[in-house]
Amino acid sequence: MSPTAVGFFGIGFLLLLLAFRVPIGAVLAVVGFVGFAYLAGLKAALGVLATSPYSTLASHTMSVVPLFVLMGMFAFYSGISKDLYYAAYTWLGRLPGGLAMATVGGCAGFAAICGSSVATAATMGVVALPEMKRFKYADTLATGVLAAGGSIGILIPPSICFVVYGVITEQSIAKLFAAGIFPGLLEATLYIITIYILCRRDPHLGPRGLSVSLKGKLLSLKGISGVLALFIFVMGGMYMGVFTPTEAGGIGAFGAFLLMVGKRAFTRSNFIDSLMETGGITAMIMFIMLGAMIFGYFLTISKIPMDMAEQIAGLPVSRYIILTGILLLFIFLGCLMDTLAIILLCVPIFYPVILALGFDPIWFGVIMVRISEIGVITPPVGINVYTLKGVAKDVPLENIFKGIFPFLIADFVSLPILIAFPQISLFLPSLMG
Repeated sequence: MSPTAVGFFGIGFLLLLLAFRVPIGAVLAVVGFVGFAYLAGLKAALGVLATSPYSTLASHTMSVVPLFVLMGMFAFYSGISKDLYYAAYTWLGRLPGGLAMATVGGCAGFAAICGSSVATAATMGVVALPEMKRFKYADTLATGVLAAGGSIGILIPPSICFVVYGVITEQSIAKLFAAGIFPGLLEATLYIITIYILCRRDPHLGPRGLSVSLKGKLLSLKGISGVLALFIFVMGGMYMGVFTPTEAGGIGAFGAFLLMVGKRAFTRSNFIDSLMETGGITAMIMFIMLGAMIFGYFLTISKIPMDMAEQIAGLPVSRYIILTGILLLFIFLGCLMDTLAIILLCVPIFYPVILALGFDPIWFGVIMVRISEIGVITPPVGINVYTLKGVAKDVPLENIFKGIFPFLIADFVSLPILIAFPQISLFLPSLMG
């Protein structure tokens, strides 16, 4: 059997194991090790197993992961989501569907500190869902906007998906963070427009909220000044080259800790829970990364990525047609797999293809993460939907998926915009040099 055939057999076996819900990290490591041993010999495979764990996990770049996760955990337990939601509500609440719009704004603000889709959806669900129920919002709109708004957490920096993509492709994490800002704002804007259209057509979906004076609106900004200052300081510092992403993660985590103390949310329980959850999430990410690296060695020796890049780049069709095919595959996988798993599985295979087609790797990172966002709200997996179901126990699951549909349409509007106008993603990174 040729190396390429072995590679495709390994990928097929990997997908089969994933279909049986075997943990992604273990699948990547086992298939990668066995495949590499078959092609290069057991001694070489054991050599990879001896060196890869340390070289992968002891990398200075990887230290950014626990720091940004810790930043998100401190932000989560500080309760800043309430301030963000209240500020957005005072400015947008009087519009048709204003509470839903405020939820999108709150999600975007919380995502800028948290960086986790599930945490954003769960936290904002606890804060915003009771308010929307109090104002007689339809369950479909209330839960749909929370699940969709939570997905912004993957795109607006700091994002763990950008960190992982940057590590795998050796691209600047700071530039990837900067590249996600405008696409994240575009997504939030399209969600707000979607809500406005829905509630103008049917006011019963999202009745108007209470009117707030200009003084009240300005005072609401006081509650989010700390969060805003932290985000500007962390992102601005990376953007201007004052500190590295790892240093930014450390500063961000310390800043989020100070926010927790300042908001009188610091307790022994909250502090320990933040550390424990950070350790658990980091361990999971590191284990998956380790498996991905071993699997990457197998793919390299099988020559699948290089052969695919050569064959696909030589096809007599537009490169955008090829890109469309790759993205459709990502959307399909997003319905079945976790976001991080998609990135770790697909980037080693398709990244050489993207480079061969002449696409910018930073831009493609944004597109990949944007596709992953669609996956977290798309059935049958739709992890954000199931997260919301845990918060809204009285809302049938099918109603949440029904509420997601208009926001999926908005997602499929924003995706072609990002593809047609890559400068939306690349403008800020281009200023960084």
